[in-house]
This record gives sequence, C-alpha cells and structure tokens, in this order.
Amino acid sequence: MSNKRPATVADIPAFDALVDARSPAEYALDHIPGAINCPVLDDEERRIVGTLYKQQGAFEARRVGGAMVAANLARHLREHFADKPAKWKPLIYCWRGGMRSGSMVTWLRLVGWDAQQLGGGYKRWRQHVVELIDTRAPALQLRVVSGPTGSAKTRVLQALAALGEQVLDLEEYAAHKGSVLGDLPGVAQPSQKAFETRIAAALERFDPARTIFVEAESRKIGQLALPTALLTRLRESPCVEIEATREARLAYLLRDYAYLGDDRAALAGKLARLHGLQSNETLTRWIGWAEAGELTQLFAELMVLHYDPLYARSQATHLAGFASAERMAVGDLSEFGIEQLAHGILMRFGCGNAAA
Repeated sequence: MSNKRPATVADIPAFDALVDARSPAEYALDHIPGAINCPVLDDEERRIVGTLYKQQGAFEARRVGGAMVAANLARHLREHFADKPAKWKPLIYCWRGGMRSGSMVTWLRLVGWDAQQLGGGYKRWRQHVVELIDTRAPALQLRVVSGPTGSAKTRVLQALAALGEQVLDLEEYAAHKGSVLGDLPGVAQPSQKAFETRIAAALERFDPARTIFVEAESRKIGQLALPTALLTRLRESPCVEIEATREARLAYLLRDYAYLGDDRAALAGKLARLHGLQSNETLTRWIGWAEAGELTQLFAELMVLHYDPLYARSQATHLAGFASAERMAVGDLSEFGIEQLAHGILMRFGCGNAAA
C-alpha cells in the first residue's frame, strides 16, 4: 500500500477514529479531544527504551523497543481494533509524528485499514491550540459577568447556557472555583496544556458574531493561568455586575461550599494559606470555626474581611468596563432566583431567547 501524505489538524473530522499512540502519562497530561489512548509503549517501557538510547545507543533501543511495540500492537489488534470494519479509517498520532505513530500506521495498513498519520503529531496540535486562542480571542464578543464571591456567577452562566446562550465556563475547564477555597473535592486540576485545549475546543464551537458570556476571572484559576490573549480580551470587554444582598450571598455560599464541612482539617489547611493577608488573631478564629464546622460564621466574616475587599480592588483595577457595568440587583439566589436573573440579563441586553 503506497504511503499517503501525513494528515493535518484540519483533516481530523474526516476520520472515523483518532488514536493517541503515546504513553498513558503523556495522554493524561493532554490529548486531542476525542482521542483514545492505545500506547505502543507504556510509561515504564518508554523509560526503559529512553535509558537504553542514552546508555547503549539507538540500535539497542530500537531492538528492545521494537519487541515491546510489536507486543503492544498485537494486543491492540486483539482488543481495541478487533471489531473494526474493513473500511475503518483511523488517524494516528504520537509526540512528533515519528516512529511510534508510524509503526502503528504500518501495521494497520498491512491489515487493510486506511490508517493515516497526523503530520507533526501532538506537537503540531499544541501549536494549533496556541494559534487558535491567540487569533480568535481578540475578536470575541465577550460579556463579562462580575460580582463578589457568593454572587452565583457560575450558576448564572449555566442558566444562560440552558437558555441557548454561548458560555465560556473557564472554572469548569480549570476544575476549580477560582478562590482560596476553590479546590473541588476529589478532582485534580488538569494540566495547563489540557486547560488550554478545553478553551480552544470551546472557541472552535462558538459563533464569533454572537455574544459569549464569561465570568470575571483573575490571571490564575487555582494553579492554572489564563492565556494572555484571552485575559486581555476579558479585561477590556463590557461587564454586567450582579449586586446580590449579603444575606443572599451567604445563603448561596453555604449551599455551594457545604462539602467543605466534610473535611474540617482540609478546610483549616486552606485557610492557613491566608497567612500574611489576615491578622493572626483573625486566622486563629477562622481556623477554629472551620475545625468546629461553624461555616455560617466563617463565611460571613470571609465575605466582609477577605472576599469583598479583594473584589473591590481587583475589579476596578483590571476590568476596563467595570465602572460602566450594567448592574443587576438581586435578593434571591435560589435556583428559581438564578433562573430569573439569567432571564433578566438577556432582557436587559436584548439578546438570546428571553425576549421571545
């Protein structure tokens, strides 16, 4: 079977399957959306081959690695590819479009499938992600939803999405709520590359002529940094500010962060990160409340002494549209209140389905 030109990123939709031939650790760090992981070398085998290459040279690494690759390909043929029809057309990639994906393509073509290789591999995909964010972000029609902690901004975004609006949910992609207490229980944040892949996938889905709602964010969400082009566009875009009563915000926080009471020691540890930002007396009081499970007192003071002053400084400094933001007063952040707030935002801006 004659070799075909390597496929490009633009060709991906034309294939029946996307197969990542890299090791499980590489795949976990980031991968092209929709790809399945069928490694030709697992993590330990890749380490062994790399060590042989450095210590004994390329021939010995290929000799030992070749046997490993053959065994893994045989296993994939028995397990992952056994039910594929004759006209199945997979696209295979590895790190740079080299020997790992090339060996899998060769075997699959020998079987009779029209397997092809992604030119440049994952490295080219990564370039595509960076280029896509850098070129599309400056033209996005963003509407920034702001408001102090406890204003239910994320839930408002979700309600807007349910109404058919375009929403860029950065905290969902980052698996973090964006505050000092924002770690999600049992959920690790993705890698920086995987975070950017999620953003790029969303940007590809959006209609650039329509409004995209996004939450006001700082430069970092947990341990992850927003791409510079997107952060710049967010900061220069028009805003809508949720002006919720303190009572409504406290009630929402107690619901939204109720799980923090399940691990009081972990909560106390998170509060300890505020050392230097709050007095020792205040931190001692907060940690005591955390250890006693007294979340009402804790969140009431966190709002007044930590979250609200931080919000006032950051929004006025970083959001160009904050001074002229549309203000939405609300005293109810129950599920019904949030749905009404989302409808009100769309009515105010004359977009979406709310006015229909």
